[in-house]
Amino acid sequence: MKTYGLIGYPLSHSFSKKYFTEKFQNEGIADHQYELFPIADIKSLPDLISENPSLCGLNVTIPHKVNVLCYLNEVDEAAEKIGAVNCISIKSFEGATYLKGYNTDAYGFEESLKPLLGPQHAKALVFGDGGAAKAVKYVLEKLNIQYQVVVRTAVQGAILYSEVTPEILASHQLLINTTPLGMSPNVDTFPEIDYSLVGPGYLAYDLVYNPLETAFLVKAAERGAAIKNGLEMLYKQAEKAWAIWNK
Repeated sequence: MKTYGLIGYPLSHSFSKKYFTEKFQNEGIADHQYELFPIADIKSLPDLISENPSLCGLNVTIPHKVNVLCYLNEVDEAAEKIGAVNCISIKSFEGATYLKGYNTDAYGFEESLKPLLGPQHAKALVFGDGGAAKAVKYVLEKLNIQYQVVVRTAVQGAILYSEVTPEILASHQLLINTTPLGMSPNVDTFPEIDYSLVGPGYLAYDLVYNPLETAFLVKAAERGAAIKNGLEMLYKQAEKAWAIWNK
């Protein structure tokens, strides 16, 4: 039996478990299972791996994407630059366990974003500066898209929502929400910008996928903007994880 799983805390629901369980069933992949491993403290990771010798790969979610790094033998280039890992391959060599970390968030975001980009999307506003924003900023830099981070509480290198002037909004026609604003059950929340200044040509991308159309996306669409939620990003990063585990 080959086991894959998700570590994080809490794990009340999981896209990954549903995705991989259905994949194994639909594709007739026998002797494979996907489990949830809710660990509150990342220090439990070595024990988890030693107690589950059939583990071949792990997805990593909040709050362990950064603090898992010190438990890995190696990280790939993207994960190193981003400073966060959300996928781990587990291999055994001569009785020793070797852990390599990857960041498939960046891959999923990039692959779902690129087909939607136009020449007017040379500058982006990135709402939020937490863990999810790390992969987004990495991809924007890779694609040579300038960005301005917008936050609610002042941090270095970012501006406040109140500082998003009409001029800034006019010159940044790619809008990306990396915050939990609008996520169920808080569906009435959204990044507080002047949506009357948004129009055709704009692209609003929300990493949130529950609900499929957040208040942010609805408000942008009402002004004629193209919109995209984070569901395809999730599918693409899951596909990437499967490819990594089966190298």
